[in-house]
Amino acid sequence: MAEAARVRVWDAPVRVLHWTLAGAVATCWISGHWPPNAFDAVHHTAGYVAGAAVVLRLAWGFAGSRHARLEQFVRGPRAVLAYARALRARREPRHLGHNPLGGWMVLLLWGAAAALTLSGWLYTTDWLWGYEWLSDLHAALAWLIATLVVGHLGGVAVTSWRHRENLVAAMFSGRKRAPSADDID
Repeated sequence: MAEAARVRVWDAPVRVLHWTLAGAVATCWISGHWPPNAFDAVHHTAGYVAGAAVVLRLAWGFAGSRHARLEQFVRGPRAVLAYARALRARREPRHLGHNPLGGWMVLLLWGAAAALTLSGWLYTTDWLWGYEWLSDLHAALAWLIATLVVGHLGGVAVTSWRHRENLVAAMFSGRKRAPSADDID
């Protein structure tokens, strides 16, 4: 009976790429804070995995299933502001896919991960090896993504609590509670 009240939202590529990116970012963060050179190979590999996950997820955002598509969850400024106002007033609607703020958080996380991958790769080239400004940029981007991850986790926790729905479990199973008349698909 409970299974009939659930619908598939996140397809396998979305879930695999989400957890791949999360694992790669965590691995980069941990390996980047150990003594220099001790885990460089792990750090570099995880960075490239993160970059590949972003590229593949962006591609899937154009070719994937309904809720994987960028056009479904990237909303304009008016929709984002309206959602933020409704959230502040504690009247935000439940979205089956990403809510408007969540959609933009996804883009920010992908952008930060892509910029980190690019800056990390550039630092290994003969052209930019050893430049302190690039090392500083890479470190700043690492702190940015850490901040975004905390914001993302906070948003997941608040949304899960407010809508009485375990979004972490949904990102593993791909299923969420079926929409009601008040929900937005």
